[in-house]
Amino acid sequence: MRAMWSGAVSFGLVSVPVKLYTATANHDIRFHQVRASDGARIKYKRVAATDGEEVEYADIVKGYETDDGELIMLTEEDLDALPVATGHEIDVVEFIPADQIDPLLFDKSYYLEPEPKAAKPYALLREALVQTDRMAVVKVALRQRETMAVLRVRDKVIVLQTMLWPDEVREPDFDILGADVELRPQELKMAASLIESLGADFDPTDFRDEYRDAVAEMIERKRTTGETRPAPVPEQRADEGDSMTDLLTALQRSVEAAKAGQSGGAAEAKPAAENKPTRKRSTNKDEDDGEKPATRRRTRKPA
Repeated sequence: MRAMWSGAVSFGLVSVPVKLYTATANHDIRFHQVRASDGARIKYKRVAATDGEEVEYADIVKGYETDDGELIMLTEEDLDALPVATGHEIDVVEFIPADQIDPLLFDKSYYLEPEPKAAKPYALLREALVQTDRMAVVKVALRQRETMAVLRVRDKVIVLQTMLWPDEVREPDFDILGADVELRPQELKMAASLIESLGADFDPTDFRDEYRDAVAEMIERKRTTGETRPAPVPEQRADEGDSMTDLLTALQRSVEAAKAGQSGGAAEAKPAAENKPTRKRSTNKDEDDGEKPATRRRTRKPA
């Protein structure tokens, strides 16, 4: 696993250097939207609702619409002026009984790994939480935003469980729950008897995602029976050059120069790499369609 954050757990005068790892992973099978006739990938354009014109990323800002229909726009400068939490400490606020937190408040789970020099204080905190049957309520800044969380123990590892803020939990508003329902003693007794008959110790490995397994089996069956087609390669128009195209051009020129033994080959390839268009930072977290950018490779200069 790869650490996504590093810092320290601080309680009292004790500081435990740790690394943070994502504890869960989504294994859902994801599909692309393609054209049925040839399998070409479907791309989406961001257009303005008023005139249908395509909008460049650089022209997109965040907007908040009030209840009375007023639109308030926030620029990057406005967002940069906001106070941002960037600390690298997990500050323990208090220790509470483990049964006092509603599981509905739990959000995401992360594993805490101690640094080699912090193995003893890490074990001390872990065993103290187990013996007292408590969890530590903490505040931590993840992705430049402060969040509330708890530290709890799972086997031999301390888990950081982020939590929702209280106002993010919706209250149930069902009129039927307020109605008086008469339950006879024999009905309660039979219901309790049924629960006891189905009682068991929970083992999560006894359960499987049958839908995901069926989808994977169907995909494998179509692959083995030859029900596939080559994925179409999108055409690169002349006016749609990007940094990857320029990078490949630079690499190709460098290779050609190296083969020809030209001493200035690397210098000739440099302008093409310098003229690549800069990648504009996205203002919308959903703009990525799942394709990862190509990794940059180094080219050797000719001897």
